[in-house]
Amino acid sequence: MLDCYRDVNGRSTLLKIIMLTTENSKIPVSSQVEEPLVKRSIDFIFQALLPKDRLFYPLFDQACANMVQTARVLERALKSDSVTRIQSFETINHLEKQGDEITHAIMRETGNTFIVPFDREDIHALAIAIDDVVDYINGTSKRLDLYKVHIITPEMIRLAEIITLSAIELQSALKEMRSLRNVRKVKAHLHTINTLENEADRIMNDTIAAMFRNETDAMNLLKMMEVITFLENASDKCEEAAHVIDSVVIKFS
Repeated sequence: MLDCYRDVNGRSTLLKIIMLTTENSKIPVSSQVEEPLVKRSIDFIFQALLPKDRLFYPLFDQACANMVQTARVLERALKSDSVTRIQSFETINHLEKQGDEITHAIMRETGNTFIVPFDREDIHALAIAIDDVVDYINGTSKRLDLYKVHIITPEMIRLAEIITLSAIELQSALKEMRSLRNVRKVKAHLHTINTLENEADRIMNDTIAAMFRNETDAMNLLKMMEVITFLENASDKCEEAAHVIDSVVIKFS
């Protein structure tokens, strides 16, 4: 059953064009030669009736590209000297504003567009999660700048690497999601994001525990904890976006 077109309220408008060729056709399905042909014909009909979105996926592509670029700038900043780092923070702030504009465009079109590629609540949740990744990256850069954090630890660098890797996997999963024939590839990307997020959780917990054991400067402890937490939250939001994609794939599988 095809459940691919939706009305303005998000309710499914079912095009019940199910297997017209199996019950009513005169194709001899018992034939081993013709069975695959029937299946291919049904697959072709199914793919032909999926909404050919030329609006939302390009906007999501822009959002993901902006997210990946922001993550890469942060990673390079943490691996650079303090002067380069400050310049990178300005770039991140600019990218965050670009991300907001893309998110607003997605929200606006969700309300104005009659046919959407998947559920409106999923479009909203995915757009917000991607935007939140960029927001937390920007929040990390602001705290590094405002708190004058000059010592960049290996744990911070690894968390930044995880965010970049997760953002790239999320971008790839969204591209593969356009076709239902790529479900396995989508699932593989989502699994990788989950694995990376688990690593981020472990790094955050171990780092905070070590700081409470060894750090004697309470002010420095609070600053470092907040930076580490913001980095881990960015990783969390990547996984949150992955959960939305997983939900969409399940609904259309």
